[in-house]
Amino acid sequence: MGNGLEMDQLAKIKVIGCGGGGGNAVNRMVESGVKGVEFIVANTDLQVLNNSKADIKIQLGANLTDGLGAGSRPDIGREAALESKKEIEDALTGADMVFITCGMGGGTGTGAAPVVAEIAQALGALTVAIVTKPFTFEGKKRMDNALRGLAELEKHVDTLIVIPNDRLREIIDKTTPMLEAFKEVDNVLRRGVQSISDLIAVVGLVNLDFADVQSVMKDSGRAIIGIGIGVGEERAIEAAKQAVSSPLLETSITGATDAIINITGGVNLTLFEAEQAAEVVRAASGNDINTIFGSVINENLSDEVIVTVIATGFDKKEQGETKQPIFSNAAPTSRRRSEEISYVATMPQNDADNDDDDGGEILDDTDYDFPPFLRDKNF
Repeated sequence: MGNGLEMDQLAKIKVIGCGGGGGNAVNRMVESGVKGVEFIVANTDLQVLNNSKADIKIQLGANLTDGLGAGSRPDIGREAALESKKEIEDALTGADMVFITCGMGGGTGTGAAPVVAEIAQALGALTVAIVTKPFTFEGKKRMDNALRGLAELEKHVDTLIVIPNDRLREIIDKTTPMLEAFKEVDNVLRRGVQSISDLIAVVGLVNLDFADVQSVMKDSGRAIIGIGIGVGEERAIEAAKQAVSSPLLETSITGATDAIINITGGVNLTLFEAEQAAEVVRAASGNDINTIFGSVINENLSDEVIVTVIATGFDKKEQGETKQPIFSNAAPTSRRRSEEISYVATMPQNDADNDDDDGGEILDDTDYDFPPFLRDKNF
């Protein structure tokens, strides 16, 4: 695929943020310069919606909620999405791949995301959800809502990646203010989307076919994401080891059959280092794992290497399962097996959040996506 191709000749990727948490994550992606995707937000809260940086804004359930939000009720969020089904369909039409992001546990994101996912799949798009589970301190009701919402969402997506907010406490300082912690949540969601979308949408020295990504993520069920940072002589190995043992992982990578690996480094990043990182992931999985590898060259990095791993294939989704809604109105595809690494080096990316009942508030533009000693390097 030549560098002269227009974006409309590449796979069309759309990202839709549902509710406040999803809207915050989309804002973060826009600010960070995520390339080659169309951004959509859907919310019942009109005030929050109007402040979004997304290309397309969908007010959910205008008649039902009068633009005032879902009141932390997933059943209202679901009904609002059903009321606005035509607008959602119009926004998602033409997409080859749809990312759905939200913070589970509130009303709009929890209730609307499964509806959006069902619409995306009906339109024939590869449908991937990257969502968060609430912090324990947010209460039992919110966690119960999240778990029920996840069970419903999983029925309607090809791949589901869940980030437990509680795990973030292990990668942030104890003195980190709450608002900064919620911003870290947005960053993790953003990196999950970007690590995949860059492989497809950003033209590189060696281009990756959308079919390769589809072979990893189609009908894959639950997946995990890990992020690691390495420096020094063994930086790629160190970063990959951190990624496969990341505190963000809900489960071990052992047993994964497929993995997407994205490595970000400076102009001195080598193919040998990319191969080293892939070998670490392959060994950790304990399987003859199918590995798709991409690389982003970031001129702001010198000795640091960042590895993001998304592993799938832990459980093959059952075919033909009944899809019954969880919230009432009241209060397999063949897969490519190969040891081959698909390597794509992409050009430098600029790495640079609003609220309903699903997310945190944004106060400034400080980047909390990396540890303090890396924040001044403008990722």
